[in-house]
Amino acid sequence: METFTPAAETDGWDIRFQNLTAGYGTRAVLSNINATLPGGKVTVILGGSGCGKSTLLRHIIGLSRPIGGNILIGGHDFFHLPGGEFRRLRRHMGVLFQDGALLGALTLAQNVALPLTEHLKLPKDVVRRAALRVLRMVELEDFADFYPNELSGGMRKRAGLARAIIAEPRILLCDEPTSGLDPITAARMDALLKAMHEFYPAMTMIIVSHDLASLDAIADHVLVLREGSAIFSGPLEELRENDDPYLRSFLNRQPGDNSKLTHTPPDPEVRAALNRWLNSGTPAQTGKG
Repeated sequence: METFTPAAETDGWDIRFQNLTAGYGTRAVLSNINATLPGGKVTVILGGSGCGKSTLLRHIIGLSRPIGGNILIGGHDFFHLPGGEFRRLRRHMGVLFQDGALLGALTLAQNVALPLTEHLKLPKDVVRRAALRVLRMVELEDFADFYPNELSGGMRKRAGLARAIIAEPRILLCDEPTSGLDPITAARMDALLKAMHEFYPAMTMIIVSHDLASLDAIADHVLVLREGSAIFSGPLEELRENDDPYLRSFLNRQPGDNSKLTHTPPDPEVRAALNRWLNSGTPAQTGKG
């Protein structure tokens, strides 16, 4: 039976998918995925809504088990490790959730320190210093004793990033870190992720994103999903040069063939009721039960 032996800290961990079929229950969302996300690099996972990006992320984290195939992390067959070894490998992962996923009853410092307070027995002052250190990295040290509802969306995401790295993971997974942010705040998040990778050069970073500006700013490697399949996996430069029509359409933000509005005239009864209501200011009754 395989055991988990961490590689040297200077070595990045590859994440390899071998004939991976993944989904929920017996319903496959991803089928026959074969790709390698290189260790020590920033990989951006792209694709349209519903293509399986979040499903793939759940499987990398170990929250869902594959229907078929394998996921190898750092050379270890993740889902074939014994339970204890499986959990040991997962300790080396940090996750930035899409909305930050902070607990409203805890201060920012307490939220960030959760991975330490939940798993280690350390003095409170040591934990506090550790939380302030990572909050300083994301420029939030002055807000350590604020609560999540007192902060902007961008600040909550940066706090979520601080929590994800406090245990210095070998793999950092980020679910749409710039979604819902204005362009300036999104660019700031991109710069922060890039700086984070420079500080931890062996860290393997996996970022699910729709943001093409982020792709240009931070990606070393790109995995593109479409309708449950991996249609491209390679360096960003190769993606730019690829002539595949779908990839060109996606990168150039061009509408697909199904982008035309299908116009169906409104129901006359609904239209008449709406007109009566709009004109009278009182609910319109059709006289039918």
